[in-house]
Amino acid sequence: MVDRLARQGIKVTGVSKAILGLPQIVRTWVAAGVHSIGESRIESIESLSRCELGVPLLLIRSPMLSQVDRVVAHAAISCNSEAVVLRALAAAAHCQGVRHGVLLMVELGDLREGILVADLEAMVLLTLALPSLLLVGIGTNLGCQNGVAPDQSNMSELSRLIKALEGRFGIRLEWCSGGNSANLPWLAGGGDPGRINHLRLGEALLLGREPLTRTAIPGLYTDAITLVAEVIESKCKPTRAWGTRHCTSFAKGPAAPQKQPDQPMAMRALLALGEQDADPAGLSCPGISIEGASSDHLVVSGAESALAVGDEQRFQLSYSSLLRAMTSPFVSRCFIEGPA
Repeated sequence: MVDRLARQGIKVTGVSKAILGLPQIVRTWVAAGVHSIGESRIESIESLSRCELGVPLLLIRSPMLSQVDRVVAHAAISCNSEAVVLRALAAAAHCQGVRHGVLLMVELGDLREGILVADLEAMVLLTLALPSLLLVGIGTNLGCQNGVAPDQSNMSELSRLIKALEGRFGIRLEWCSGGNSANLPWLAGGGDPGRINHLRLGEALLLGREPLTRTAIPGLYTDAITLVAEVIESKCKPTRAWGTRHCTSFAKGPAAPQKQPDQPMAMRALLALGEQDADPAGLSCPGISIEGASSDHLVVSGAESALAVGDEQRFQLSYSSLLRAMTSPFVSRCFIEGPA
């Protein structure tokens, strides 16, 4: 992926937030030519700064005012959209005797972070006026909040904006950051990147898929990361619950009451994995159906051969499920090295 995008003049920031900045994976990315590492939490930035990776660390979420000193101390660049934060970063950088890089984020329709286009010029002027800040470039984020897809229209708008800013202020900006893994289908479909020369990729590098339609990306592995759960119960049970039913901790609402009818029986396996450990909706395995989950139990059916107590069941993960699994202290990480 790094080589493919390089042919289009695009550098890659590997976003490691879904794996909590695990050094084993981050070092693999750096060895493959990733330009920089992106993280949304200052705690992960601080941990990575101790790994001496030799590449810049980018804070991809706007810094909290309460953490600007830590951001300046450990992140080379941060994404920003608020004037008050820029001033606080500048003060912290001045006190520490450093110059902090700033990537100004522009709102282009997905309604997460971003400066409105009408306010962008004033934010650039402010950044340039703060000598302890270095304006690295502008960027945008699409696909994360409302699923708005990058396309030729909004990507051309980003290119237009950076050209206009450079002409207005007589500067040359290093980064035009077009977005994330959601940009890949547009590029693969022949989209003209224009001035876009930087992407922040997480899901594509980790799971081999683009996030908008979950389509596999040619040449990448979709099974580099799997989640393994142990069977703690295996029994033939009725296929429907019975009795008066109310809300559960994770259900949207109560189901209609059911009596115990004559109904088919089926093998059900209970796994030692739950909502606290992974997003059940993001787990998949051919031939396995997920019947439900509570905080620490997952109920499955449909195994070709009945799962026995002590067996292990493997699942592929969505991005949301991976994020939660890596965050859970009850999920162990095991790294298996071998030939590609």
